[in-house]
Amino acid sequence: QVQVVESGGGSVQAGGSLRLSCTATGPTFNRYGMGWFRQAPGKERESVAAVSWSGVNTFYSDSVKGRFTISRVSGRNTVYLQMDSLKPEDTAVYYCAASSGVRSPVVRTNADEYHYWGQGTQVTVSS
Repeated sequence: QVQVVESGGGSVQAGGSLRLSCTATGPTFNRYGMGWFRQAPGKERESVAAVSWSGVNTFYSDSVKGRFTISRVSGRNTVYLQMDSLKPEDTAVYYCAASSGVRSPVVRTNADEYHYWGQGTQVTVSS
């Protein structure tokens, strides 16, 4: 019904930058809260960043705060994750997710609250 597609992953040296992109599309227009999650081998999936439909309210995990920036195209279900000052511990598969039926200012950080998920894009940071 709703497809979420992310891209922009790759390999980068520590201290470098990457920008991930994500778009959620469906048969009808809906307003989605959107977020980024990541999962490293042998680790649980964790919330990295999230943004409300309004684009004003955001969330960042402590591990990425000050280095990553989530943004969205106004009035569109397209989001970006600008990742700066990357560290080897940022290496993971990054997933974009969309949460439907969300009020404009709401930011969701719990994976269980997201309805639609992308396939993931690999980010590898070498020292």
